[in-house]
Amino acid sequence: MADLLKHLDRISAPDVSAGVDAQRWLDQLTKPPGSLGRLEELARRLAEITGRCPPAVEHPVIFTLAGDHGVVEEGVSAYPQVVTAQMVENFIRGGAAVNVLARHAGARVVVADFGVAARLAEDVSLKAMKIAPGTRNMTRGPAMTRAQAQAAVEAGIELVEAERPRGLDLIGMGEMGIGNTTAASAMVAVFTGAPVGDVTGQGTGVDEEGRRRKVAAIERALLVNRPDASDALDVLAKVGGFEIAGLAGVALAGAAYRLPVVVDGFIAGAAALAAVRLAPAARHVLLASHRSAEPGHRHALEALGLEPYLDLGMRLGEGTGAALCIDLARAAVKILTEMATFKSAGVSTAGPGVTDA
Repeated sequence: MADLLKHLDRISAPDVSAGVDAQRWLDQLTKPPGSLGRLEELARRLAEITGRCPPAVEHPVIFTLAGDHGVVEEGVSAYPQVVTAQMVENFIRGGAAVNVLARHAGARVVVADFGVAARLAEDVSLKAMKIAPGTRNMTRGPAMTRAQAQAAVEAGIELVEAERPRGLDLIGMGEMGIGNTTAASAMVAVFTGAPVGDVTGQGTGVDEEGRRRKVAAIERALLVNRPDASDALDVLAKVGGFEIAGLAGVALAGAAYRLPVVVDGFIAGAAALAAVRLAPAARHVLLASHRSAEPGHRHALEALGLEPYLDLGMRLGEGTGAALCIDLARAAVKILTEMATFKSAGVSTAGPGVTDA
């Protein structure tokens, strides 16, 4: 079992020198400086995080964690709880959106059961990390115990550690759990101080009446539990989810091992907020893949200080946005490694003051 406190001690801000080297090289390539926009920024960030110039994106892994939520008893989802287990089976078969997009991006998907309520059949493709068969209904008390929250975070760290011998060099965060937008909304409201109504959206596609039920359920949960915004484990335990806590651990492991961590959407954003509250320096390895259509995602991104690379109106989760961003990361690295310099291509520079490579 990973030791959370010892792990947190290993997290610090990365040395930016590799990023400086990457920027210097980018400025020598056959293009006007900065003309590839945020693709250049992404290349530089990958170098900064890994401490390597050029960085590598050869063995990316999307960690898709699953867990159920007791708060579904309050009618907050358009889908029944059994869908969580059914979707896990779909992930294992390779038929979900994240599987398709991961294959396109050349990434592996690691699926883990952190708290699915149903009993899942044993499968070599499924990581059995179940903390409990779903959280409790947070409108009536804490979703889990503090010990369970810490165990879930540590299990997320273990997942990453298990993949490192296989060459893991970039992490994508993904999740599945009916009811988890309710938990994420509660967490983001606590961490950012934003009104519950402002951070709560349609989730699985509930109508406006369903959204009002979500808002009411979250407000009751916050009143009953009074989570402490300065204590991430307290927030996770009282209004979080097992898969969300596990993703916080995944992000923390990325920070400790200097691995870029591509944050998917809203739920992953809530997990990233928890990780940064546990270890502020973890912020430096995070990359926001896309802007979710969920309204609370904007608040999470602002709190994290991240600007997403894509804005496609997506709100599926699973790691789908992370998969698309991994494709961008591969492109950013190829710009560094395959594009000619002015000198090597025999192309004239813009004029005085511009140094040839």
